Amino acid sequence: MAKGGFLGREDSAALRCGRLLTPASSLCLPTSLKLALSSLFAVSILVVSAFAAPTPLELEDHLKTGFALEGAHRFVECESCHQNGIFAGAPRQCGACHNGVIGEGKSANHIRSNNICEECHTLSSWTNVRFSHSGVSGSCASCHNGTTATGKSASHIQTSAACDDCHVTSSWTNVRFDHSGVTGSCASCHNGVTATGKSPTHIPTTNVCEDCHVTSTWTNVRFDHSATTAQCSTCHNGTTATGKTPTHIPSSNTCDDCHVTSNWTNVSFDHSSVSGSCASCHNGTTATGKPPTHMPTTNICEDCHVTSTWANVRFDHAATTAQCSNCHNNITAPGKPANHIASSNACDDCHVTSNWAAVSFDHASVAGSCFSCHNGTTATGKSPTHISTTNICEDCHVTSTWTNVRFDHSATTAACFTCHNNSTATGKPATHIASTNTCDDCHVTSNWTTVRFDHNAVSGSCSSCHNGVTATGKGPLHIATSGECDVCHTTLAWAPANFDHASVSGSCSSCHNGSTAAGKPATHFTTSLQCDECHRTTAWLPISFSHSSASYPGNHGAGVTCTDCHTTNSQTIAWQFGAYQPDCAGCHANDFKPDPHKKHENPDFRYTVSELRDCTGSCHIYTDSSLATIKERRNSRHRTTDREW
Repeated sequence: MAKGGFLGREDSAALRCGRLLTPASSLCLPTSLKLALSSLFAVSILVVSAFAAPTPLELEDHLKTGFALEGAHRFVECESCHQNGIFAGAPRQCGACHNGVIGEGKSANHIRSNNICEECHTLSSWTNVRFSHSGVSGSCASCHNGTTATGKSASHIQTSAACDDCHVTSSWTNVRFDHSGVTGSCASCHNGVTATGKSPTHIPTTNVCEDCHVTSTWTNVRFDHSATTAQCSTCHNGTTATGKTPTHIPSSNTCDDCHVTSNWTNVSFDHSSVSGSCASCHNGTTATGKPPTHMPTTNICEDCHVTSTWANVRFDHAATTAQCSNCHNNITAPGKPANHIASSNACDDCHVTSNWAAVSFDHASVAGSCFSCHNGTTATGKSPTHISTTNICEDCHVTSTWTNVRFDHSATTAACFTCHNNSTATGKPATHIASTNTCDDCHVTSNWTTVRFDHNAVSGSCSSCHNGVTATGKGPLHIATSGECDVCHTTLAWAPANFDHASVSGSCSSCHNGSTAAGKPATHFTTSLQCDECHRTTAWLPISFSHSSASYPGNHGAGVTCTDCHTTNSQTIAWQFGAYQPDCAGCHANDFKPDPHKKHENPDFRYTVSELRDCTGSCHIYTDSSLATIKERRNSRHRTTDREW
């Protein structure tokens, strides 16, 4: 027996190559016995080979195939991979054998990943895994669920975000944090333990973080004073926030006595807590002081003024020892105006300090005539609109009441409009009937509204009076027209009217509707057009209609009547051959004759009615079916204006 069992290395290799090499072959035995022993050895060799791992020589031979037997593969039976004795084409990738059929494959609870086993596993030890996230196809949570692999800890921030929204596989603690998936409130993390919370120097407030802060930038704060629990000065102390400036008015007030949080410069100032004197602020620098025109006085501000209203001054003439004119000199205070009545009286002869305009004036002491004062300069005189008269004032007026005048038309010698001209006295109003009449043609002085009216002298148009306001105008049912009343009516008799269509502004059907005037008869052509599309006001017949539709083919030269096309006596045409509308063939498809309409030669071919649906178009004759060369040009051989086809 050869070294190494029944077969040595060379023998085993020879057997695998199909050569039968046995010890019996070297013995001097009969041929029949040699064959019998050889068969027995061959069976034994096959049995031993079926359960033997590859030998070192076989491993060396296997390397020549391009797939080295390494690691655990060295101890795997050949037929585990080379099934059914087939050596060629054996798979080389892990997943092709480790598929659960040929060899052990992925278990049901294996991490979802690609089938490249060698990215994590080695040939020497299946369980010694070098893990790589690059081939994992599932989500983080499919493994990091606290069972397969470590999941979220109990102290993890409350969030709906997936692991890979914040974490990366290369470094678990290097987190790119995104607040958008956080489900808890700010304080659930920003509590000084999990994450930074309110600092000891934070403004005292009941607000939650998100009332003022945003996650995109912590320092860009929407501040709301409404939830602040401390006093203004707790923050507005010149350190935490702006406080009182050195130039601030001396005051014991707190900030919110004068200021509001919505508008710092809109101040409700309260003098009651100001500790300085008026002049400490009202010095012309900090606040308004005494103007140069102020009455000379040693009084301090508060002797006359109050803080509630500066202009409301407590001034008392009783404490003034000087004469009126010492102040009322038109410089310090108003004095006598230029138009004052000439008088040597002192102010207080007529005026009182309690009411300057309330003058105790008595005409009885005036020595001159009315006109000496009532001359339009010293006192009111005759106005430019006064009635022309040589009378003196007192002939009509009395001093007790100027407007209570004793007037009598009987002593007036001028015409009415001398006074009643809207300047001296009331004249014709803007709404008066336009007329050449003088007032007394229609009116009397005893009763202005009792009028004797005559149309003969009226110069305006009818509608200037008959407008529904001054006099009766057009009724709601009147025909719409721009014509004046006298186009149809006369002043002698309102009815009957001489009617003229020329000035009517409405449509025909607004009158010709069968109620106001005759309308369409029952047998009339069915149409939505107005009457004047076909009829004229000068003569109802004959009818003259002009087609304006883009679909209208043109006026036909032959004697075509309306009903030849409008077969249903309607504006809408029922096309005989609707597929060809609005072309000629829509009516004349049956009139088409192919023979005269050759399309091309070589071979001869005729146009169809669909191709020449517009009879007025082109129908050239081409030399052949390629239609590349025109033999004869034919344009507009047919026209609607021709009397014959």
